[in-house]
Amino acid sequence: MSPFVAELVSTALLILLGNGVVANCVLKDTKTGGGNWMVITTAWAFAVFIGVVVAGPISGAHMNPAVTIGLATAGLFPWSAVPGYILAQILGGMIGAFLVYWFFIDHFKITDNPALRRACFATEPAIRNYKVNYLNEIIGTFVLLFVIFYIAADAHITLPGNTVTTPIGLGSIGALPVAILVWVIGLSLGGTTGYAINPARDGAPRLVLTLLRRKLNTNPDWAYGWIPATAPIVGAIIAAWFYLILHL
Repeated sequence: MSPFVAELVSTALLILLGNGVVANCVLKDTKTGGGNWMVITTAWAFAVFIGVVVAGPISGAHMNPAVTIGLATAGLFPWSAVPGYILAQILGGMIGAFLVYWFFIDHFKITDNPALRRACFATEPAIRNYKVNYLNEIIGTFVLLFVIFYIAADAHITLPGNTVTTPIGLGSIGALPVAILVWVIGLSLGGTTGYAINPARDGAPRLVLTLLRRKLNTNPDWAYGWIPATAPIVGAIIAAWFYLILHL
């Protein structure tokens, strides 16, 4: 399996399992019968865990354009590989989102609240204040990348055709530590925006929601969607710059 296929598969699993638990918790008449923030954040953390287990040894398990761009900004990943990784992540995220729709299709049909149907694909803020929401996503992603830099900086890059060493990315941290990192970000910083901290986690499913908007009878809400699509990139770049400044 190539690194790009690994990114696609792992991101698809991330979205299927992460958004799957949201659907389980909010859609009508599932066996779960509702859930709380602890359930959702824990499930997202272990969705990341599973993605890292699958892709870590092959691609580094970025599963996130912000991670890919942040690592490239810090000089820990080649810019030449960035477009392919991001494309794979977006495609994987869309596949995962389509699988969530097909899996829960009967429950989408009987769920009356369009906001709950939308929540199975994309994030939205608890209080809509775009400036604050943007800052929230920047800070959450900053924490993610800043910790990754300190744990993974000594790892080596693996690209197609190179000798196999330790790929840089979330897999350089190890599956359980990165799951804990994502979990604590969700518990502490996630309650304001839903902590997308990943354009592929929000943007790719929101694209699928846009394609399915008539079937689901809900608005994909791109008036907010540009924030989780761009703010994590800004947070990742700031984290990279800050890390480099500290190590001049």
